[in-house]
Amino acid sequence: MKKDPDFHPDYHQIKVVMTDGTEFVTYSCYGEEGQTLQLDIDPSSHPAWTGGEAKLSDRGGRLSRFKKKFEGMF
Repeated sequence: MKKDPDFHPDYHQIKVVMTDGTEFVTYSCYGEEGQTLQLDIDPSSHPAWTGGEAKLSDRGGRLSRFKKKFEGMF
């Protein structure tokens, strides 16, 4: 293992603020010691984890053509 001190990134404590305002302290290579990471999206607000409704956008009619092609299949 390389012994060079500049080889590994600085690993330190930061504060993470979730979208609902809850906070926790964790270790990370992000920023500097004591810095705050404000999340734009997290497990409490992302549809993949909350089961929320996903929105499909129809770009150039591709979604419409797909629905028409497989209409009645399911």
